[in-house]
Amino acid sequence: MRSVTYSMNVSLDGYIVGPDGGFDWTGPDEEVFRFWIEEIRGVDVHLLGRRLYETMLYWETADQDPSLDDSGLEWAALWNPLPKVVFSTTLSAVRGSARLASGGVAEEIERLRAEPGEGEIAIGGATLAAEAAASGLIDEYRAVVYPVLVGGGTPFFPRHERRVDLELVETRTFSSRVVYLRYRVAR
Repeated sequence: MRSVTYSMNVSLDGYIVGPDGGFDWTGPDEEVFRFWIEEIRGVDVHLLGRRLYETMLYWETADQDPSLDDSGLEWAALWNPLPKVVFSTTLSAVRGSARLASGGVAEEIERLRAEPGEGEIAIGGATLAAEAAASGLIDEYRAVVYPVLVGGGTPFFPRHERRVDLELVETRTFSSRVVYLRYRVAR
């Protein structure tokens, strides 16, 4: 069965964006960006909430930017054709290889898991991940932890009242002091 993974950049105090909605503390870091390029190669479909989808729209035309470096071009070449499912109650249309979700996150994941494929079903966006986590649908949590305390904002981990035991699968420390943590849900 295809794994469902939730991966995001996160501050040491657990937020994907700060209280002002910004995430400028996440970059630029070429080594971490190369890591994300390798990670996206293992994804068959990416589930996104509206806010993350709108943030990632930049990549739809980024390859036309003459100042984009080779890593940026490589990311765009991988990201743009990747099938995406966008969960939104306000958008009426999406662009590129994205489609609007026709059901809830549980229904979409069930449908995607039934399809043939070896790659991961990746979730991006804390609100969407929280909904999937509440239904016990996330198989792995992957946090790229930045050495900064932002003091509030949108939390990486959902706030629900059930315990989830995790098994450490992998760690990696980048030269920039950023740390990658990969945990599998213990079943």
